[in-house]
Amino acid sequence: MILAFQSDLAGRIRQTVAEAFGVTLDEILVQTTPKLDLGDMALPLAFDLAKKVGRKPRDIAQELAPRLGNIDGIDHAEVAGGGFINLFLDRSAFTASVSSFILSPPAKVLRDGRVIVEHTSINPNKAAHIGHVRNSILGDTFVRLLQARGHEVLTQNYIDDTGVQVADVIVGFEQLEKKSLADIQAIPDRLDYYCWDLYARVFEWYGGDKERKALQVGTLHAIEKHEGPTAELGAYVAARIVRAHIATMARLDIGYDLLVRESDILQQHFWARAFELLKEKKAIEFEEEGKAKGCWVLRMDEAEGGGEENKIIVRSNGTVTYTGKDIAYQLWKLGKLGLDFRYRRHEDSTTARPLWSSTGDHVDEGAPPFGAGASLVFNVIDVGQSYPQRVVKAGVEALAGREAAEGTRHLGYEKVVLSKATARELGYEVDEDAGAVKVSGRRGLGVKADDLLDALEAKASNEIATRDPERSLADRTKAAHDIAVGALRYFMLRFSRNRIITFDMEEALAFTGETGPYIQNSVVRARSILAKVASEGHDVEALLKRAHERSLLDPWLATAEGGSAWSLFLAMARTDEAIETAVRTEEPSVMTRHAFQIAQAFHGYYQNPAHSVVRAESEDLRAVRVLVVQLFVRHTTDIAGLLGIPIPDRM
Repeated sequence: MILAFQSDLAGRIRQTVAEAFGVTLDEILVQTTPKLDLGDMALPLAFDLAKKVGRKPRDIAQELAPRLGNIDGIDHAEVAGGGFINLFLDRSAFTASVSSFILSPPAKVLRDGRVIVEHTSINPNKAAHIGHVRNSILGDTFVRLLQARGHEVLTQNYIDDTGVQVADVIVGFEQLEKKSLADIQAIPDRLDYYCWDLYARVFEWYGGDKERKALQVGTLHAIEKHEGPTAELGAYVAARIVRAHIATMARLDIGYDLLVRESDILQQHFWARAFELLKEKKAIEFEEEGKAKGCWVLRMDEAEGGGEENKIIVRSNGTVTYTGKDIAYQLWKLGKLGLDFRYRRHEDSTTARPLWSSTGDHVDEGAPPFGAGASLVFNVIDVGQSYPQRVVKAGVEALAGREAAEGTRHLGYEKVVLSKATARELGYEVDEDAGAVKVSGRRGLGVKADDLLDALEAKASNEIATRDPERSLADRTKAAHDIAVGALRYFMLRFSRNRIITFDMEEALAFTGETGPYIQNSVVRARSILAKVASEGHDVEALLKRAHERSLLDPWLATAEGGSAWSLFLAMARTDEAIETAVRTEEPSVMTRHAFQIAQAFHGYYQNPAHSVVRAESEDLRAVRVLVVQLFVRHTTDIAGLLGIPIPDRM
């Protein structure tokens, strides 16, 4: 709510300045003070005015401060330093506004334009791993934050079902294991786990004879043509593994609106259309000589990312690179290609979360207008793909202009490694001289996402059983799952996207420090306070109503206890500002820090024995303390929801 408050305040300040000095300020900057003792907000506007009216900033500030102190919602204003004006808010009025905003939130204001976020996009050749988890959690959280700011968001998952990785697995089935489609269909349960090991074996097999690698090209061509038994094997394996990926991500409450299959991009001739457009615009050129002879290349020195080496879009053998297909796909996302997919309901679609898939055959009615085009597209892909993403942006600019290119965003992120302790616990060999344990899918070294979740749930369950052996198995299992999800999601979001994460299970599951369980535990404990108050016969709703009386709030907020609660109220009021910052900077870690700060502010308040709700000396004190706890519970639960962190009934 602070953004709306500051916007209204800026308008009133602008009017006051115009009346006092006959000057209109285009922008009113509102800052935070180093300490609340100095004020709730700071205005540096006297420094801007000094240049316009030819007076000293402090003289201007001293003249303005009394006028600004009369603005509705401001208690008083003070001059600080060489000309800062520090504003002290009307605490009772602001607290009432915060309470109303949290307990009866206003309707969300929808913004114009559609946003597409593509995340997960795992090659359907083996099980999802810990790196994919970071991708998916980042993408899913960014979707939630965009939606909180009123954006219409479509979440897409790109399925590279005709890529090299799928071809490698099919080579393994056909050459190493001599399996037919019926044999593969008979593999029970986890085909994604089976292919994890098979994929590593194929790379070892390639290494034994260089000529074997030629089988990869032939298999890839067969899959791309979508004809014959090899293509049939590829389609089955990819589809079944995609369903396994969907189930894995569902454990983390991550879902999608649309699955886009690369095979449909080929069948619907998206690339052919983009290729013609690129040639028409002379955005790509055919190389007659040099190391790229026979290739079509995009001149990066004349486009976005100047100075880069020219990028091959079509190889000399006529096959298109991933980047070329990505340009076509990006143009479709932006509504600039002039073509669209056909759609069907996916097998995993539910009433609660409809899921659609692109299709080359059967079409279902009622699909949303996926091909209507988006004004912003965020592609969540690791930083290793930064250059190809710049090439995609350059291709988009060449065909659709600067505005479309600016709407093409790369949400890059660094890799995840394991702490040595976690690697040992998960059964991996550890080099004691190494600082962390790196993973490699090609060598079969890595942490499968489901294995990681299983291990986190098991550790959480054991801890619950130790603390509360009488708890039922069902209750313990549910709580362990919620804690594991909260721990994993918070840890993956806690660090900036450009930082390598060293994942450690003990650190992630800790109930103290900057962790998901710390946030969860703070809400659970706060809920228990309210439950205790109710169990002792107090009417919580009546107490909340009583707490909003100004005659009660005014004197209480002036006390040391009220001052401690005030810092919490201000922090909660700034949540919309934190969301806006996270979206603008494309950095979800802003929200984990904000959630932690709010939880810390609450702990700082309620851990003081003198602030006990149950043992309050009067009903007036009980009422305002119930207000603090209730606002924290409601608001922090909402913030946890933005981060995808569930709040257990009990820890």
